[in-house]
Amino acid sequence: MAKQFHITTFGCQMNEHDSERMKGMLESLGYAETGERGDADLILFNTCSIREKADERFIAHLHDAKIIKRGRPGTVIGVGGCWAQSMKDLVFEQFPFVDVAFGPGQVPKLAEFLTTDSISAQGFFEFEGFPAHLPTKRERPHQAWLQISVGCHMKCSYCIVPSTRGRHVSRPFDELVAEAERLVGEGVVEITLLGQNVNAYGRDLRPEPRNFAELLRVVGEIPGIKRVRYTSPHPQDMKRDVIDVHAELDTVCQHIHLPLQAGSSRILKAMRRTYDRERFLDRVAMIREGVPDVAFSTDIIVGFPGETEEDFQQTLEVCEAVQFDSAFTFIFSARRGTEAADITEGLVPHEVKVERMQRLVEVIQRNAHERAQRFVGRTMEVLIEGPSRTDPSRLRGRTTHNKAVNFEGFGEPGTFTTVEIVSATSQTLMGEQSLVDLALR
Repeated sequence: MAKQFHITTFGCQMNEHDSERMKGMLESLGYAETGERGDADLILFNTCSIREKADERFIAHLHDAKIIKRGRPGTVIGVGGCWAQSMKDLVFEQFPFVDVAFGPGQVPKLAEFLTTDSISAQGFFEFEGFPAHLPTKRERPHQAWLQISVGCHMKCSYCIVPSTRGRHVSRPFDELVAEAERLVGEGVVEITLLGQNVNAYGRDLRPEPRNFAELLRVVGEIPGIKRVRYTSPHPQDMKRDVIDVHAELDTVCQHIHLPLQAGSSRILKAMRRTYDRERFLDRVAMIREGVPDVAFSTDIIVGFPGETEEDFQQTLEVCEAVQFDSAFTFIFSARRGTEAADITEGLVPHEVKVERMQRLVEVIQRNAHERAQRFVGRTMEVLIEGPSRTDPSRLRGRTTHNKAVNFEGFGEPGTFTTVEIVSATSQTLMGEQSLVDLALR
């Protein structure tokens, strides 16, 4: 009987893609995936260290694995990802039951560990480029991630990514185009370009620098591709050439995730975000001029050290001005090894952070609900993803605006249909499958 593995993934889309690579690699080694952690011969965690709560959740799961291993001593426990990288000097000391630990740039080393006769715990934490050659087991056959870069060249004072994923390095342009063409040939209809700062892509390539707009256009023009998404851009680097591609190609989705982080220029400077409130609003205006129906999502941190009530009010003002379609909101937590972790003055009390978060969420949800009403009465193209999570008798899909749609109708995952939107909440659209089948892209 084949050995079985179970993997738990925390954090961002980059981690989700890394987990797909781990699954593909393990199946190529003869392992089979199991849905039950207690049945696994290999228990894996792909970790995140961006927020304190991610750490806490992971540690709870890790102790569950410890109990399983106590009952089944032959079980191998592996920890990968950003938390492992950030804890590389302490992971085996604090968690001696862990057998192998590896950073985001060392996924292939997991196979090396499993195929040797090692009897001691091993850690792999060097940055060694792209594991793009690894086989991948995609969660949905019709959708795929395409990692265009690793690492980040920015120096945001709160962010641990540069120390866990290294400096920004772009993948070769022709290699990316070839991989995208291969994915489309395999039946993929939607590709998401992944990077810590996607619109910094290509500047470091030699001898011929490229740019993100060029890559986005070439991928969007591949015969057979239906949708192209990307995440995440940086407001500093969002230029008109990218917006022109959005406006000119129907395949490039009308959704942009543009991280704000804070609406106060003073706090943005303390965060080392390299733009101020006015520049962010200028980027929004430029995007809406080129893509009027665009859907915006964002990231916002509440309670950064030194944030006053006036600073927070400025964040609310920007939210009211932009009217984001959705937002990921976070209470600030210091990350080890970051500049912000050393700030000792102006710390915001936890109860104040929580109260501000509640006010922020109210504004975000109200604006998102109001923005969503523009879709009611429209007939929209939806990529079917599968059954609705709340009602299996209905289908769930997603529009070009990255809005989830629950609807009555028929269709297979990976196919497109048209849906008449009848109502909308801040998060979800509801509709009925259109009787008129519009021409698909």
